[in-house]
Amino acid sequence: MTEPRSTDAPTRSLSRRDADLRELMDDPACDPVLLRRTLERFAIVNRLISGWGSVYRRHVRPLTRAAARADGSLSVLDIGCGGGDVLRRLARLARADGVEVVAVGIDPDERALEVARAASTGEAEYRQAYSSELIGEGRRFDVVISNHVLHHLGDDGLRTVLGDSRALSRGLVLHSDIARSRTAFAAYAAAITPLAPGSFLRTDGLRSIRRSWTPSELTRHLAADPAYAGWRVERPALFRLLLTSSAEPRGAS
Repeated sequence: MTEPRSTDAPTRSLSRRDADLRELMDDPACDPVLLRRTLERFAIVNRLISGWGSVYRRHVRPLTRAAARADGSLSVLDIGCGGGDVLRRLARLARADGVEVVAVGIDPDERALEVARAASTGEAEYRQAYSSELIGEGRRFDVVISNHVLHHLGDDGLRTVLGDSRALSRGLVLHSDIARSRTAFAAYAAAITPLAPGSFLRTDGLRSIRRSWTPSELTRHLAADPAYAGWRVERPALFRLLLTSSAEPRGAS
């Protein structure tokens, strides 16, 4: 079984975000074997390219120090957690820094959660839910994150996810995604070759890059709407962007 042939050519313009492009794995009827392999291999891809190690050191580790001086615990929510590898990694890093971690990953797709639960050794709880449901339950977390979610969203979805993530956070929100560029497209197309067979990694990865924002695009988009006041766009690593917000200080009700 092989990945469907991609029609995404590197010569096609990357000057504008292709928000109408759809990824194969977002199809509810997509091949379940290819989907499972894709989700499982994301753990390798994310470790190599997502930059969460540096994001943790810069943004999350200071909170672990504050938590150690307070009650010794830190709560983390991953919105759209997929296979759960990013959440597991952050939970392990925080525990290595000496704090207890309450880690929750949510995703509306049960197929992704099956992969997350199969890979988990107890670092996190995974549940099928939308962020709005957790708001309705009155849940709050010290850190709210997402990985590779922003490029899936249209204007309404972006407004919802950013608003919900702030409502769910006591302090820090981190949304990490790809920074679109021709160089990122070419580098991914070449580097993914060993991992791609039998998965959606090549086709969907290239489509993800086409759907993604550049940092300047996202900055301008947020600046045009007062609802996005306080959000900042950073460049944490090569080919990456990080959308950050500091909500209320930890301990706020």
